[in-house]
Amino acid sequence: MSTSSLSIGRQSFAALRIFVVLTVLVGVIYPAAVWGVGRIAFHSQATGSLITRDGKVVGSSLLGQQFTGPQWFQGRASASNYAGNASGGSNLPEDDKRQQQAVAQRRAALSSLGGKIPPDALTESASGLDPDISPAYAQLQAPRVAKARGLSLAVVEHLISEYTQGRDAGFLGDPRVNFLELNLALQKLQ
Repeated sequence: MSTSSLSIGRQSFAALRIFVVLTVLVGVIYPAAVWGVGRIAFHSQATGSLITRDGKVVGSSLLGQQFTGPQWFQGRASASNYAGNASGGSNLPEDDKRQQQAVAQRRAALSSLGGKIPPDALTESASGLDPDISPAYAQLQAPRVAKARGLSLAVVEHLISEYTQGRDAGFLGDPRVNFLELNLALQKLQ
């Protein structure tokens, strides 16, 4: 055997060892460590941020759900009707006639509630699964929900303020209300 073929053999064996070691480190140990830390330190988030009532899973705080009827807070419009397997928005630009018609229809439907209609009440969620609405949209719906449930407006407005989350880290994003959690709180009152 020549010296060059021994050198190639040693280099190939060294490359194979590095490949095996890195595969085990990056493909097995690191993912297992991240998974373990997630399950221990962030158990709720790692399992889908599930919301349970009476031991039964009723949803996730990360996903909106379709609620119908005047007794419920409504979420943003969804191109997928909150179907998790069909996530996505309409991707229509603001000047598209279909988008303008959809916004006009939503405005007409919400005009009976009175007051200024916030933008999130008129536009679709980009994912179609947005679990949050603006506090202004929740406040707009409060009189309808209070009337339908036979509750005082003050009680419903108190729930809205209780379930309003501020900006992340104090300055990122906008205040928001998770309408699934708000509706579950309403249901618990009954």
